[in-house]
Amino acid sequence: MEAITLPVYNTDGKEVESVKLNTSVFDAKINSAAVYQTVNNYLANQRRGLAATKTRGEVSGGGRKPWKQKGTGRSRVGSIRSPLWRHGGVTFGPLPRDFSYTIPQKIKALALKSALGIKLKENNLMVLDDIRLERPKTSAVSKIMTNLKLNSAKDKSVLLLVDKMENNLKISLRNIAFLDANLARDTHAYEILAHRKLIITKGGLDELTKRLK
Repeated sequence: MEAITLPVYNTDGKEVESVKLNTSVFDAKINSAAVYQTVNNYLANQRRGLAATKTRGEVSGGGRKPWKQKGTGRSRVGSIRSPLWRHGGVTFGPLPRDFSYTIPQKIKALALKSALGIKLKENNLMVLDDIRLERPKTSAVSKIMTNLKLNSAKDKSVLLLVDKMENNLKISLRNIAFLDANLARDTHAYEILAHRKLIITKGGLDELTKRLK
């Protein structure tokens, strides 16, 4: 497969150079099965599993038998905390549990490649030369997004992947609702697919390529 070339933009929104994507990472093959497994795994691992109900033995009260076993004409009952009674315990209710499980790293890598391929196919992948801020300023990042013709109304959600998360940049991103940022080496398939647009710096692209090569 022939290498795909993408333009590289600076923070003023001007094209300054171009970069060739590694064919072993951006091979245009979408493995939907790997994406499905990885996304399901990520969402399952996020579940806290804290839902809990009490059985008849855990509900307070109900220690004494309400009435004698025989002779009253009523059905036999051993406790007022029977699941059949109001304020009684719950039969087969949810209990705290761990929903997390693991899948092979190769499947995760394949899903990440597929997620990148999807963004590339949709023309939603943009390469940024670099992003440095002299001081923490939200308006500076907002101006960069405007220069790149990105906004919340049209693009809804944007993910910025960088090679190094500087403190000034981290603080400046806090108040921009439609923009999220992460280190390229820590990103995953779900994070990329959950955002409409993907911006990645040249340094971040190099790190991601080394990781998936």
